[in-house]
Amino acid sequence: MTVLVNRDFARHHARSFDLTSFNDNGLEVDLPTLHELLYLRRGLTQPGGKLPLFDLDGQDVDPVIVKKCLKAGWAQPWFKNPLKPDWLVCKLTELGRQVASAP
Repeated sequence: MTVLVNRDFARHHARSFDLTSFNDNGLEVDLPTLHELLYLRRGLTQPGGKLPLFDLDGQDVDPVIVKKCLKAGWAQPWFKNPLKPDWLVCKLTELGRQVASAP
């Protein structure tokens, strides 16, 4: 069956409808950004799920990334470093392992 519609007519009338989408496919958790995902995945191969303090170039991991992962529940503080109290030493949570392991 073929339906022919005037484009201008269709556009005009499509805008006149008050449409609401009901989406029950919402994710339970927010998805990590690429930088957060790379940070979390590095903890998968470390004992106890320890997350890195430095990136692959030897620079400090951005504290914003660490704090977002902590806030999302993907990481948790592990211990305080007495020599560097400003460093956030963290490890993966179970949720963080699931997020980092997802394909």
